[in-house]
Amino acid sequence: MIRKISMLAAAAGFVVAATGAFAAYPDKPISIVVPFAAGGPTDVVARSLAQAMGTQLKGSLIVENVNGAGGTIGAGKVARAPGDGYTLLFHHIGMSTAPSLYRKLDFKPLEDFIPIGAVVDVPMTIIAKPTMAPANAKDLLVFIRANKEKINLANAGVGSASHLCGLLLQNAMKTELTTVPFTGTGPAMIALIGGNVDIMCDQTTNTTGHIKGGKVKAYAVTSKGKLANFPELPPLGADLPGFEVGVWHILYAPKGTPADIVAKLQSSLQAAIKDPGFAAKMKDLGAEIMPLDRQTSAGAKAMLTSEIAKWAPIIQAAKAYAD
Repeated sequence: MIRKISMLAAAAGFVVAATGAFAAYPDKPISIVVPFAAGGPTDVVARSLAQAMGTQLKGSLIVENVNGAGGTIGAGKVARAPGDGYTLLFHHIGMSTAPSLYRKLDFKPLEDFIPIGAVVDVPMTIIAKPTMAPANAKDLLVFIRANKEKINLANAGVGSASHLCGLLLQNAMKTELTTVPFTGTGPAMIALIGGNVDIMCDQTTNTTGHIKGGKVKAYAVTSKGKLANFPELPPLGADLPGFEVGVWHILYAPKGTPADIVAKLQSSLQAAIKDPGFAAKMKDLGAEIMPLDRQTSAGAKAMLTSEIAKWAPIIQAAKAYAD
């Protein structure tokens, strides 16, 4: 009897110790891996989120940029990280296209990660070089179809948001254009401003300043409705039925992360999204806060599953594969 009591006491002590360990989380800095370059659209959102979540968790969240291969290098690093809650991934729509886009992928989005919650959906804009002739979106579509052999469509590299938007645009128009991939959003934008390429589709987090500064010519937004930041720009879907795309962002933990930690991260994520400073920053960037049901692990996973199924046939039809 004494032995049994001792064993029960030991077990109870283990439970208390384990619970205490979870309650103490985090007791060291958390790394949020952003699989794109510093200063880019996803990085800007991630740093704002890290600051707001740090306040909620009473800890330090450090953004680590692991750029390359359309976000797959950084994602692969997190997939191999310990599931202890101290290495997270902040990725965009590219997480849903990677399985179809890359012939060789060293991770499986639905198996190697636990979504913490979806954060924001960033609309995109259809922009062109300053000297582009068409006066409006409808005329632009007509112009593109009539001059498809001469039009250059820029993007920030294979797997980037601008690349994916370009694929969807060509698919919706049933028109193939000459695409010009750059090594990032910055070089692509410089080329567009300089008139070296013709058109590009990119996130409002990257295009807002250039549009308002008159450095590029803006034609339309990719959202279902008009945006508060650009009330003068129509949704492209009004002239191109079925065309709608946004660059959603999800925070992930590696598989094996304890449910207690996932729950704590989810709670702090939802609180961070409500933070006035974070909300104001997202509004300035034109980013739309995700609905509450998608700010959960289950909701984010359901969205990711749906998006993987959506993009597979588009990529296959375009034969837009990468090694």
